[in-house]
Amino acid sequence: MTRERLAGAARDALGGGRRLATVERVTGGSKKGVYRLVMDDATTAIAYLWDAGENYWPAAEGDDDLTDPFSPGLGLRLLEAAHARLDGLGVRVPRIRLVQRAGERGAADLVIVEDIAGQSLEDLLARDPREAAAVTARLGEALAAMRSYRAPRYGKVAVVDTGGTSRGTSCEGIVLDRALRDLAEAASRDPRIAAARDRLAERLRGLASGVRPRAEHCVVHGELGPDHVRVDTDGHPVLIDIEGLMYFDVEWEHVFLRIRCADAYGPLRTDGLDESRLALYTLAQRLSLTAGPLRLLDGGFPDRASMAGIAEHNLKKALELV
Repeated sequence: MTRERLAGAARDALGGGRRLATVERVTGGSKKGVYRLVMDDATTAIAYLWDAGENYWPAAEGDDDLTDPFSPGLGLRLLEAAHARLDGLGVRVPRIRLVQRAGERGAADLVIVEDIAGQSLEDLLARDPREAAAVTARLGEALAAMRSYRAPRYGKVAVVDTGGTSRGTSCEGIVLDRALRDLAEAASRDPRIAAARDRLAERLRGLASGVRPRAEHCVVHGELGPDHVRVDTDGHPVLIDIEGLMYFDVEWEHVFLRIRCADAYGPLRTDGLDESRLALYTLAQRLSLTAGPLRLLDGGFPDRASMAGIAEHNLKKALELV
C-alpha cells in the first residue's frame, strides 16, 4: 500500500507521463520514513512519510505537546512552517513538489520534495575537507541570516508564528528542566551516570543560575549537524530535517554545531555568544545525546552499533564536565 501511494504521489508531483521505477529507503531517518523515488526516466524526488510505523522512538508523555520546544518535530504542519520561515530568510531548503495531508490518499501526511543530487556535508568533509570548507562558509552565511531574525517569544516556529505561546518562562529554564529529565533517564540506564547523578544535577543548576535573562530569540534548526546539510550541484548548502525549527537562543545551535562539526566548526564561529549559556547548553546537550540514543535503542532502530557509539561518546564527555 505504501508503494502504491508513493507511485501515485510521484506521478502527481513530477508529471510528464513518468512512472515510478524504484523506491529506495534513505538511511538515517528515525522519526519519519524517507524514501528516494526513482522514475522510469531517472528523474528523482524524496518522499517524507509521517506514519507511526516509521517512527523508531518509543512513545513518551508529552510527545504531542507542541508548546514544548523540544517535543518531537513530527508532521506536515511543522515542516510547512519551518520551510516558509527559512525560505523567507533566503536559506536554501528542498523545494516542496507535492503535499498530501492525512486522510486525502492515506492515513498519514506525505510530502514529495526536491532530491538534492549532491552529497551530505558530512560525506564531503570526509572526502574533501578543502572543498567542504567553502560549503561550510556558505552555511555560515545561512546561519547569519537565521541569527538576524528576531522573534518576541521562544518556541517552535509553527507555534509562535500562529500566535501561540510555549511552556516555561525562558530558554535556559526549558533547557535545565529537559537536562534534568535526560539525566534521570540516562542514570536509569547506565551506572556511571547514576554514580555521578548528584554532581551532574548540581552542576546543571549552578550553570543555569549564572544565565542572565534574554527577551529576543532567533531562528534555530536545533539539530544542525553536517548530516542535516545537503550540498547541491552548485556547492550550496541545503538544510534538511527542518521540522524541529524553533525560535531559541543562538547558543543552542552553536553548541550542537561545535559537537557535530568538531575541527570543521571554524568557518561557523560568530562573535557575541553568551559564555554562560554555552556552558549550560554544552552539558545539557551531552546528556541529551546520551539519554536519547539509549532511549532509541529500546525500540527497533536498525543501526544499533552507531547509536550505542553516540551514547558512549557523549556519556564520557558529560562526565568530563564534572
